[in-house]
Amino acid sequence: MIKNGHHHNHHQVNTAAGKDAGTTPGATACSPEKRRRRIRVWCDGCYDMVHYGHSNQLRQAKAMGDYLIVGVHTDSEISKHKGPPVFTQEERYKMVRAIKWVDEVVEGAPYVTTLETLDKYNCDFCVHGGMEYHHPTPLFRHVAGVVGSCISLKFREELMYAVLSDDITLTVDGKDTYEEVKKSGRYRECKRTQGVSTTDLVGRMLLMTKAHHSNIDTSDYQEHTDNFGKKGHSPWTGVSQFLQTSQKIIQFASGQEPQPGETIIYVAGAFDLFHIGHVDFLEAVHKLAEKPYIIVGLHFDQEVNRYKGKNYPIMNVHERTLSVLACRYVSEVVIGAPFAVTKDLLDHFKVDLVCHGKTEIYPDKDGSDPYAEPRRKGILRTVDSGNSLTTDAIVQRIIKNRLLFEARNQKKEAKEIAVIEAMKRLEEEKTKERAQAVL
Repeated sequence: MIKNGHHHNHHQVNTAAGKDAGTTPGATACSPEKRRRRIRVWCDGCYDMVHYGHSNQLRQAKAMGDYLIVGVHTDSEISKHKGPPVFTQEERYKMVRAIKWVDEVVEGAPYVTTLETLDKYNCDFCVHGGMEYHHPTPLFRHVAGVVGSCISLKFREELMYAVLSDDITLTVDGKDTYEEVKKSGRYRECKRTQGVSTTDLVGRMLLMTKAHHSNIDTSDYQEHTDNFGKKGHSPWTGVSQFLQTSQKIIQFASGQEPQPGETIIYVAGAFDLFHIGHVDFLEAVHKLAEKPYIIVGLHFDQEVNRYKGKNYPIMNVHERTLSVLACRYVSEVVIGAPFAVTKDLLDHFKVDLVCHGKTEIYPDKDGSDPYAEPRRKGILRTVDSGNSLTTDAIVQRIIKNRLLFEARNQKKEAKEIAVIEAMKRLEEEKTKERAQAVL
């Protein structure tokens, strides 16, 4: 059971981040009134197939300031620079709005982040994901050795930014989308979330393997990462397995106990590939009461696979936990909830209302109705969110456009490999210079 809460009053500035965030151009020692000025933070991106990695980036960005504005690119901009998005821009706008650390969404944000954009929305700086390391990694030391005085300062800076970034964010003509704000000192980085990427999720759908489930330990997953993510070719596009930690859950779940007068509502399911269909359902449930306290019961992977079949769930229970915890409509999460909504469960959580969408209700192992008890008590309600999107439908979108999505990933990796090749050439040149100096 993980307490979540709506995080209305929990966005205190992290001491270290706040100190860094305050060092914007022109910042000096000032009066207490000015020091209390709200720090406005900008993030932008495609936010296609939003997962807990995106949410974690936004959580960290919010901790660097007081008010988080997120710019989301249009379908046409994404298609131009990266390839076709899986979700429409309207779906992506709504998904980002549902993340509890987001205060404002700017629709149709420009693909290239400029000072003009930051000034337009009164933002102090922008935040983008960076590689997570706590000491100089072999990759960092390698780049530091390669990037020497033999090349121009401009190229050296661009190459270092590319290597140390979570993603090489380039325009269609190869320009760094954050170049202008980096040069002005209005750019910050946050740690990326290891073990998750859109590439990986798409690969799980296409390969139909169950190796990502939490209780399976086989070589299938490694084969998947080698084949689809081409791990070892590019350190950015390659994928890795997610490892859940208690610290990560705590970061996502700083919530509250139910308060007097709140209506406790229980919903249960897989909530796989947490998507706009789930968001619309939870929003509709949230509107059922003046003061709702929504508890989401997540079924274990084996239970989901029993009633969904194939390779479902696409995301294991640890990943689904973080995805649901990031939603602003959710107050609490039960990890590994029982499939049947029993009297003990209802009594334990003091549930006032149980809700289910218009999707099929699968029978329990013995063929019984898992909602028999709330039906008997008259507290079961079917909620029509007006959105029929399902995880199956998303998988079909991917399969239908498989070649386009694979081409997009290959295009992205080609840019990354180009940087690696440039690094190798620089290293070779430096080695030759050293050899000639010895002679």
